[in-house]
Amino acid sequence: MQKRMTMLVLAVLLSGVTVLAVESTNRAEDAWYKLVGERFSKRPEFAFVENDPTLPNVLIYGDSISIHYTQRLREKLNGQANVYRLFRNGGDSSTFIANMSKMHDAMHDERLDHPWDFQWDVIHFNVGLHDLKYLRGRKLDKTNGKQVSSLETYQKNLGEIVEYLRTLAPDAKLLFATTTPVAPDEPGRKVGDSARFNAAAREVLAGYPDVSINDLHSFTKPHHSEWWVAPNNVHYNEAGSNAQGDEVARVILESLEN
Repeated sequence: MQKRMTMLVLAVLLSGVTVLAVESTNRAEDAWYKLVGERFSKRPEFAFVENDPTLPNVLIYGDSISIHYTQRLREKLNGQANVYRLFRNGGDSSTFIANMSKMHDAMHDERLDHPWDFQWDVIHFNVGLHDLKYLRGRKLDKTNGKQVSSLETYQKNLGEIVEYLRTLAPDAKLLFATTTPVAPDEPGRKVGDSARFNAAAREVLAGYPDVSINDLHSFTKPHHSEWWVAPNNVHYNEAGSNAQGDEVARVILESLEN
C-alpha cells in the first residue's frame, strides 16, 4: 500500500513538472499574444515570430497599410531576415514611443523563457496617415472635424521618434516610409494632405542624414486608382499590397547589404 502511494505521489509530481515545463516554453509566446490581444491574435500578420539567431532582425512599425503588406514582406524575406511587426496598428505619431516602449518592456522581460535578447538591424517605420485624418469625436469627418495633428505637432513628434529610435537601437538602419496617397472620397482625409505631411517629414529628416527614406507615396501614386479598394478607402487591394510589400522588401534588403 505504501509503495503504491509513493508511486502515485511521484506520478503527480512528474506530471506537475511536465505541465510547468510546457508553460515555461510558452511564456514568450503568451507575452506576445497578450500584447496583440484577441482582436488580432488570429491574424497571421501578428503571429509570434520564432527568432533565428543566424538571420538579421527587421522591425516594421506602421498603420494598416503596413499590416496588409506584412505577409508579402515575410514571404520575400523568408530565409534572409526575421521580420517582426508592431503588435497593433501604429496609429498617429503621438503614440509611437508609448507603443514601442510597451512592446520592448514586455518582450525583453528576463523572466521569459526566450526574451528578446537580440538587436534590431533594420527598423522600417511610418507615421502620418492617422495624423492627417479629421475627426468629430471618434467619427471621420473632413468637413466638420478637427485634424488629429497639425504639421508642427507632427514634425515635433517625428523628431522625438527618431531620437528615441537612435537611443533604442543605435546600430540599426532606420528607414522612414512616406505616407501613401488618400482616395478622393475618403470621409476623414483630404487629398493632398499626404504630400503636405510627407514634405514636413522630409524637413525633419533632413537633420538626420542617417535615416533613409522609402518613398512609398511616389511608388504608389501612379497606380493609386487601380490599387485602392474603393474611391472612399485609403486601403489597397491584394495587387497593391503585394506590390508595396515587394518594394519594402527590396529597400530593406538593399539596406542590409550596405
